[in-house]
Order: sequence, then C-alpha cells, then structure tokens
Amino acid sequence: MIHKWKSWDIIDPTKYYGFVYRITNEINGKFYIGKKAFFHNKKHKLTQKQLAEQTGPGRKPKFEVIQSESDWQTYWGSNKQLLADIKQYGEENFTCWIYRQCKTKKQLTYYEMHYQCKYECLTSPTMSYNDNILGKFFTRDLIEAE
Repeated sequence: MIHKWKSWDIIDPTKYYGFVYRITNEINGKFYIGKKAFFHNKKHKLTQKQLAEQTGPGRKPKFEVIQSESDWQTYWGSNKQLLADIKQYGEENFTCWIYRQCKTKKQLTYYEMHYQCKYECLTSPTMSYNDNILGKFFTRDLIEAE
C-alpha cells in the first residue's frame, strides 16, 4: 500500500533534493524523525563497447552515473522498532508529515538534525523511535551521563 505523505507545501521532486519527515504512531503518540532523498545516483561500470567509443584527450571515465528515483513514496524509515510497530498496528495507524523539503544533501542533513534536537528525540526515548542523531549522538550516552 502506498501511503500519502502530508505536507504544508506541494511535494516537488524536480525542485528539491529530499525531505525531512515525521512518522507518528497514532495509537501511542511515539514518533520518528528522518530524512529521505527523492533520487539516488548509481554508479555503473561502462561496457567494453562504451569504453572503445570514447574519444578525445585525457583520462577516459570507466563508470557512468545514472540517477534513479528512490522509494520515497512507499518509504517508512529505517528504524527497526518503528517498522515492527507498523507491521503490528497497521499502516493506517501512522501519519506521515513532511516538515521541510531541502535543495541540497547538506541542507537535508542539517534540518534532520535540527528537528531531531527540537523535538528532543534522544532525551525522550519513550516518545521517540529515534535512538541516535547522525550516528554520533545516542540516547544511551545522554541517559548514562545524568
């Protein structure tokens, strides 16, 4: 089932790199904040024929970059507990909001962290599925420090 992303703005993959989102479990209020790119660049090795067709001076590329659309329309996040709860409670019990569309990868990473800090994801582990920010800051580090 494809779920519908809700947004205050028109969702436009042609203008933006990706988006920061919040998925909320409507049964218990627990939420997850993450990011998703609209497209991915995939590196493909050139065939012998393609390599032979290259002309001109300089080093010849051995790979080509192909851009393809990501699974953003059906994506539910990467958190294992969130995915288990979606399976247990059903997709219809979760809402998916896009907080912000971003034009660059750096902007996307910054705003994901911004919203995770704003909603205190790490300091409220009973309310948030997030257990780390940028793979550098973890809930256990903050709880053990208190």
